[in-house]
Amino acid sequence: MLGDFLGSHQERLRSAIATLAGRYDYVSVLGSDSSGVAFRVSPQERRVADSSWSERGFVFRVQQAGRIVEHAFNVLPSGDLAAAVAARIDSQLADGPAARVYPPLPDEPAKAGFFATVGQHPLTADPALVLDRLAAARAGLMEQSPEIVFSSANAEFVQVRKIFISPRRDLAQAYVWGQAYLITVAKRGDDTRENYQPFSGRKGLELLDELPSAVAALAKETVELLSAEKPVPGEYEIIADPDVTGLIAHEAFGHGVEMDMFVKGRALAPDYLGKSVASPIVDMYDGAAAADQCGSFLFDDEGTFGTTTKIIDQGILVAGISDLQSAASLGTRPTGNGRRQAFDHKTYARMTNTYIAPGKDTLEAMVASIKRGYLLQKMSSGMEDPKNWGIQLVLTIGREIVDGKLTGRMVSPVVCSGYVPELLSSISMISAAVELGGSGACGKGYKEFAKVSSGGPYIKARMRLG
Repeated sequence: MLGDFLGSHQERLRSAIATLAGRYDYVSVLGSDSSGVAFRVSPQERRVADSSWSERGFVFRVQQAGRIVEHAFNVLPSGDLAAAVAARIDSQLADGPAARVYPPLPDEPAKAGFFATVGQHPLTADPALVLDRLAAARAGLMEQSPEIVFSSANAEFVQVRKIFISPRRDLAQAYVWGQAYLITVAKRGDDTRENYQPFSGRKGLELLDELPSAVAALAKETVELLSAEKPVPGEYEIIADPDVTGLIAHEAFGHGVEMDMFVKGRALAPDYLGKSVASPIVDMYDGAAAADQCGSFLFDDEGTFGTTTKIIDQGILVAGISDLQSAASLGTRPTGNGRRQAFDHKTYARMTNTYIAPGKDTLEAMVASIKRGYLLQKMSSGMEDPKNWGIQLVLTIGREIVDGKLTGRMVSPVVCSGYVPELLSSISMISAAVELGGSGACGKGYKEFAKVSSGGPYIKARMRLG
């Protein structure tokens, strides 16, 4: 549920907001109380630590004569809370003219709560038992081959609790997300290769039930990497697995359609709204309500309900994703993508669950259709330039396909590059099942991290590999 910390402050916050509403054009407060625990088992340690996602505090937002200012508290002032907030806000308003003036922020009436449960709550479990389960998975990896020289098992669980109060909105949510990794290193002579298997979801300790069944396949794959060669540079037909499809979606038209970048003139996407940017068989979505994964929630950090936003419709770019300020500036409806790294950080337009929609093809048919190419797996990193639409991905595995069959030959690492519309327009086949993963985080440039998920089906396309 909501917990004692936020619950004990709700009435005081409601009273302060009611008072401040008579003073400013708009006022709201976000309260956050997130706590988590991270576990790691390696040859050197068995460690339990606080999650880096833990936070506790409040941020007040005010709009006056178009100017938006905020003030955050990790501890609420004693005494007259409304007066204390007003003193800090008025001090900012007196500093000088606003850098930007916004249209009025919306405050539509709503009262709602979302309180999710998990099978086994991670914050009430015995940490030693969690470490034992991770140790068993790690030991299983080491038993698979003498060429596996290192392994570790990691897990992290976070209990998120948030409230949002404005004159017309009263929202609360509480949910748990979890992620885990099995990491392996194999060595043969002077050649060393690293591999991993991620797990994620809005799950508690039941997430760890998924680890044992992945051990043998991960170890086998890591040993196979010892025989992998570098790919011959060139343009190839490729099949992206759901993990890589998600990376393409995230980098290609995830960051590129974050609408605060539209306002700042740092994206090409506004010039292509209503135009073809992908194959006619491509639909792409983002939204907290679009899936049940680590990027899901009832409302964002500005009190906007999560939605399902169709970004690409049959190859046509139709929408972006927005926070309140970018939506107000552009005259669009906010999509519920206003997110903060923590309560004392700025809100940005951020992705949530980003994916390419399913098609009707099969993986087998895709493989059979390729004369010479690769099945790409295991994302390592990715980046995209929203202003010029260049994209670069680094992947761990490419499985060779020749004359419609997997040869068993592997290449690694695989660096993929291209021009976003060219890549998306080359998509010619899409499989029927969608998978999403949320074991990582997304930064706004080099900072401002948010918990997201991405994924999709298998897709067939063309890319430059090297």
